[in-house]
Amino acid sequence: MDPSPFLQLLMAEAPVEAFEGVVAQARSNGVAEEDLACLQDDLVRALHVRATLQGRRRREAELAALYDTAGDLTSLRDVELVLQALVHRARQLLGTDVAYLTLFDVERGDTYMRVTDGIVDARFRRLRLSMGTGLGGLVAQTRSPYVTANYLRDERFDHTSTIDTAVGGEGLLAILGVPLQLRGQVIGVLFAANRDERPFKPDEVALLESLGAHAAIAVENARLFQEANTAVANLHEANALVEAHVEAVERAAAAHAQLTDLVVAGSSTQDLTAAVAGLLQGGLLLFDHEHRVLALAGEDAERAAVDALHPALAAARATGRTVPAHAANGLRQWVAPVVGSSEHLGALALVTQRDVADVDLRILERAAVITALLLLGQRTMAEAEQRLRGELLDDLLGAGERDPDVLRRRARLLGADVDAPHVVVAVSAANSERHRTAAAAAALAADNSGLAGEHNGVVVLLLPAMTPAAAARLVVDRLRPVLQAPVIAGGAGPANDLGATAAVYQEASRCLRVMQALGRQGAASSAELGVYGLLLSQAGRGDLDRIVTAELGPLLDYDRRRRTNLIDTLEAYFSGAGNLSRTAQRLHIHVNTLYRRLDRVARLIGADWQEPERALQIHLALRLHLLRERV
Repeated sequence: MDPSPFLQLLMAEAPVEAFEGVVAQARSNGVAEEDLACLQDDLVRALHVRATLQGRRRREAELAALYDTAGDLTSLRDVELVLQALVHRARQLLGTDVAYLTLFDVERGDTYMRVTDGIVDARFRRLRLSMGTGLGGLVAQTRSPYVTANYLRDERFDHTSTIDTAVGGEGLLAILGVPLQLRGQVIGVLFAANRDERPFKPDEVALLESLGAHAAIAVENARLFQEANTAVANLHEANALVEAHVEAVERAAAAHAQLTDLVVAGSSTQDLTAAVAGLLQGGLLLFDHEHRVLALAGEDAERAAVDALHPALAAARATGRTVPAHAANGLRQWVAPVVGSSEHLGALALVTQRDVADVDLRILERAAVITALLLLGQRTMAEAEQRLRGELLDDLLGAGERDPDVLRRRARLLGADVDAPHVVVAVSAANSERHRTAAAAAALAADNSGLAGEHNGVVVLLLPAMTPAAAARLVVDRLRPVLQAPVIAGGAGPANDLGATAAVYQEASRCLRVMQALGRQGAASSAELGVYGLLLSQAGRGDLDRIVTAELGPLLDYDRRRRTNLIDTLEAYFSGAGNLSRTAQRLHIHVNTLYRRLDRVARLIGADWQEPERALQIHLALRLHLLRERV
């Protein structure tokens, strides 16, 4: 089918209904099902492109607003206009009914309304809040963003009649507040609010935090310029101080813009780390939430004493602030926490031979915010891909979508070829560790162009170009360090096409259950389980029952009727290699009692039961009897 209608609609920025109308029109025109399916695929891709373009336009608008704000801060012709423009942009970018900004009054010890946008009640614009009251007081105390869907009904905040009256008079319900911080001190709060209940997304919180950072810079610059204008008549040095601060602001704004461009361009964490190291003229290390190094850049970073950074990493995580680290190898070291949506994601460590200025720490903190956005974005993309791979795997193995062509197309979009020979590995995982097991398996599968996910409570992987035993060992070797616990994996295959995948999965699951029943750990394929794997993989349940009944039927009937345990006695006898003393100890009975039981066994299944050939058959039947109850 010709995709040009969708291209024209994309160029015209048409609504979703217009795209769906093309398919509806084709269906009404009697287009063939094959062409209709192709057109439907084109529709999905067109809508994906449309959503991508809309997202990019939205990000461009947000970045443009941030750039405009940075430009206003650089010019600083009128701080009042800068703050008004910033609050107005916050309202526009978040699409809220109102936005406003409060500042801390040092002399009176409370906060006052500095700038509002969209507020109609004059009482609200004159509102003053005591420290610790309302949502703004909680934001100032905790130095963290807070969101409420319905302020008046939210019991987390210390309500006062003055605040509740003003909020109720303005008709506000959903409120988001972020702190304005300078050098670890809260100087005010930036708010966005709606007159109806709606949640604020994490990216909206992050955007308002960025705008709040600009607002804090604007307030700080206003203070600096006031001091400079007061002192300029008497102190020539004040001019140099102002120039230094302006240069610091410009440098910080330029650094923020450069780092933001890297995130928009989809750069890696290594690219971002290298860029920050260049801006700060030192070394930089990026740690994850478990204090493992994810990336490093700069010669100083290679000389850093990582062990000496661990106390500072812990302190930064606990306080949420940038902290100095113990100097080592002649290097000054600072650590800034990387936090996203109140979640600790890791830390950035600056390692340098020179003195670290306030602007350097400010850039380091801005870099930590940008790093958090990048890590959250990468994790969101990875989780989405993992979910798609898991859903495809579930459909391949279960009773879901079974259209082979559709499954093949879905697999190709994920970089997998389900028609190529592949093996299946089933992995056991405790319920508490299943999510971590599935995540680690997904990463392994993605590295090998395979698939992974949960199916019927078992973590399953499809891996190409391997033997079942090699695939199972690879899974165990990769997952054991991550889980720090024993891992059991059973492999089967290969499946040479899509249709054989479900059957191979059943064999891998059976292999896993046999290993668990045998008390084995590590990795194995059906071929490595010896005679048990051979019988359990090739014989049906009825065949196993006949083998067990032929050898052990009289014993099982006797135990069932008399409620005895001759089967357990026989199992202990074989486990003790026929040693009567050892067998009696295992059963906690006297040897004479054991003699009587074995005589009963001989009368029931024949006196030759201890002959080598017969004993082998009975031992095998006994093991199968124990295994079939668990497999």
